[in-house]
Amino acid sequence: MSFDETVSYIWNNSTILTILALIFAPLFGGILMSLDRRITARMQGRMGPPFLQPFYDLFKLFGKQPLALHRPQIMYAVLHLVFMMLVVVLLVQGQDLLMVLFVQAFSVICLVLGGMSVRSPYSWIGSQRKILQMLAYEPVLVLLILAVNLRDNSFLASKVMENQNPLIFSMPLLFLAFLCVVAIEFQKSPFDVATSHHAHQEIVKGITLEFSGPFLGLIEIAHCYELAIFFGLMMAFWHTSLIAGFLLAFCSFLFLLILDNAFSRLTSYWMLRYMWTVPLTLALANLIWLWR
Repeated sequence: MSFDETVSYIWNNSTILTILALIFAPLFGGILMSLDRRITARMQGRMGPPFLQPFYDLFKLFGKQPLALHRPQIMYAVLHLVFMMLVVVLLVQGQDLLMVLFVQAFSVICLVLGGMSVRSPYSWIGSQRKILQMLAYEPVLVLLILAVNLRDNSFLASKVMENQNPLIFSMPLLFLAFLCVVAIEFQKSPFDVATSHHAHQEIVKGITLEFSGPFLGLIEIAHCYELAIFFGLMMAFWHTSLIAGFLLAFCSFLFLLILDNAFSRLTSYWMLRYMWTVPLTLALANLIWLWR
């Protein structure tokens, strides 16, 4: 079997494609995390950590003794990862985008419940901020899915890939609104109000403060999945060309890094007001345009 035939067989076999996505998505997310740290360090005049530092950190976490304040905390960490992996499966299988949205929300809610299952005030504050983040970006994601349904007459992700016209041409305003959602999910200023690994953001990490060892490692793997998922969704706005889609997503990623280093983190209520005004207005305007 030639290379082209092998690629075609894998692409048309949803089971193999799903397994490969589950394996390589967290690896790609770790690479994005490493690029984030390296580019941010260079913007700040530092050398930055080694390229494989996120993977070193992950191996170190799983090498530590497993300790948890109580058992529900472990369950929530596991469910957070499982639901995030399920999002990858649903997207690769081309399933209903509304179901994808619900499963992603369940994953975040599990993380919130894990943060609230301890008595640490910092963890509680981080969890409350995470809820405000969900309240801020979920309406934009709902309008994005409704716009996809208006264009393709279906909520299935597979129908988006079958359309020969890139989403970016029919949803330019929604793409700008979606970038604000990605900034929140990527934990970038001025929207990061729950947790961050950057020293210029928080002294106390927030929602994941009371997680340690392999249980914190599970959350880090889930975050790698999350990075890969939203990078892939940015690529989907130009799904007709792999190179064009990657360039669009990567340029957007670089823009978010510049935004992160150009602005300080603002309050959670500012984030909520902003997301419910500018991005939501852009999304509604694009939706009305498609409706007409």
